[in-house]
Parts: sequence; structure tokens; C-alpha cells
Amino acid sequence: MVLDPVYSQLILPLIVAIFLSINMGGSGTAPSFSAAYGANLIPRALIPGLFGIMVFVGAIVAGKNVAFTLGRGIVPHEHLNIALTTIILFSVSLSLLLANLLGVPQSTSQSTVFALSGVALYFDVLQTKKLFFEIIPTWFILPLVAFLLTFLAGKYIYTPLKKRANFDFDTLKNHPGLQAFVLISSLYVAFSIGANNVANASGPVASMVMNELHLADNKSNFNLVVALSVLIIAPAFGIGSSLLGNKVVRTTGKEIIEFGPLSATVIATITASLLLLVSITKGIPASLVQLNTGAILGIGCAKYGWKEIFSKSTVKKFWVIWIIAPIVAFVLAIAFTWGASRIGLL
Repeated sequence: MVLDPVYSQLILPLIVAIFLSINMGGSGTAPSFSAAYGANLIPRALIPGLFGIMVFVGAIVAGKNVAFTLGRGIVPHEHLNIALTTIILFSVSLSLLLANLLGVPQSTSQSTVFALSGVALYFDVLQTKKLFFEIIPTWFILPLVAFLLTFLAGKYIYTPLKKRANFDFDTLKNHPGLQAFVLISSLYVAFSIGANNVANASGPVASMVMNELHLADNKSNFNLVVALSVLIIAPAFGIGSSLLGNKVVRTTGKEIIEFGPLSATVIATITASLLLLVSITKGIPASLVQLNTGAILGIGCAKYGWKEIFSKSTVKKFWVIWIIAPIVAFVLAIAFTWGASRIGLL
């Protein structure tokens, strides 16, 4: 059986989307399971499977709005052909691969938005309203909210409770209900990642498929194509978790602070809830990685003090990579677009 030429051409961007998803799986493992792993509640070997399942469910159930934003809200959807979609996804993949190799959890959403913006600026078609008035302000506000909420929870809830009872791992062994609650919170975070991060690949891919197959331009068709894309893209998150997630989980789960079970639950619940809220209500691609790290820093400051937490070299490295990776995606997207245009691919 010979494939239609259009379907054959779709294979390349889908392969790149899977490659990106593998990198997202490596990066996203930390904010979902570093809390439970840091509290010694789950073996590393079980994380990829659980992570992949929950990401898939989250994308199917709650990921359509973010996919719509990334597929149509930054670059006009009619511009997302095979070549440009491949360039965008490949640029993001390279920036995330760099962060994963350095062992620093990185925001896929920010890298994707920067890559989309680079392509849009090259063709002078950047749609600025949602980008400048919703997406970028949310990037600054949400990590601060996560930091503040966990700092207050650590200072005014965790510390008083700590004086009354010991919430260390030995205590947790005797409380199956609390163990289950911490693990459920980690699964909840993975669900939220599915609701937000899978769209970094499925959103542009869905617009590309609709353009190349000349499907009617309506939201119903877009949502259907997104769902089909998720069937291909989401399982790669579990593969990425297995291949690339170990170092990142160790970095976040062990090197910033030692988690207690109560701290782990607070971190997981707050970050997942904030991300899920903006995913469902606004369709904003946000950074759970930064939310999670902000929450970890907040509860760490409450428990150990500001100076001790912010003086750590790991924390300083996070700031540098967070700034560099999206810029790398932006520059690569422009450079690849220029190159493709010069050789007649666009």
C-alpha cells in the first residue's frame, strides 16, 4: 500500500512531535513526582508508567483549550504548514534537550511560545493580544502565587503542626491514608501536565493537519484532530520520563530541600491546582516546572530560611537555564525559518 504524498509528508512533523514529547516527559517528571520521590514514597522505576497514564488522561479530558491557544492564538493557523510546524517543534525540542542534559527542569510552554513567536515575527504575523495581555503576565504571576501560598502554608500550617506531631517518613509508614494522599497528589500533578503541556505538540500539529488535509475550519474539527494527535503524542511522555527523567527528579526532589510527607502534599496540590485552573479557564500554556520549583522554594524558605535556600548553587543554575532555554528556542526557530525560506521550502 502506497501512502498519499500528503500523508507521507505528515510523518516528519509527527516524528519531531514525538521527539519533543519525549523531552517534555523528561522535563515534566520532576514537578509531578519529585515530591513523592523526595519523600521516599515511590520507587523511581514506577514513575514513568504512572506519569504517562495520567498525562494521557489529562490531555484528553482537559487539554483542548491550551491546544487551541498554541495552534491558533500566536501564529495564525493558516501559516502552520508542514515545514513551519516541524521547525517550531524541533526548535523547542533542542532547547529542552539542552535543559534535560543539564539536569534542570525547564518550561516547555515558554519554549514553545517563544518558538511560535519567532516564526510569527519572521513573517510579521504575531498575534499579540493573548500573548502580551494573558500568557506572559501569567508566567510571572503564577510562580509568585505558588511561592506565596506554600510559604504561608509552611509558616502557619506546617510549622505549628510540626510542633504537635512528627511528620517524618517513619510516621508516614504508620499512616496509609496520608501515604495515599501524597501519591494521589503526585498523580494529580501529572494529570495537570497532560492538561497543559501535551498541547505544546498537539496544538501546532492539529492546525497543520487541518491545513494540509483541507479540513473545514471550525472548533469541532480542531478538537477532534487534537484528540487524535494526543493518541500519538501523549504515550511518548512516559518514554521520556524513563529515558530522561531520573536526573531531573533527583535534582528537584533531593538537592533543594528534604521533603516531608506534608510538604510534598502541599507542593503537589497547590501547583497542580494553579496549572489546571489556567488550563481550563484561560487556555494558557503555563510552566508547571516553575510553579513546582516556586512552591518548593516557598516551603523551603518557611522551613529553613530564605538565605539557606536561595544561596544554593542548584537554585542559581535554575534561573540561568530558565532564561536561556526559551531564548534558544526563539533564535533557532528564526534561524531555521530563514534557512528554509532561503532554500525554497517555504
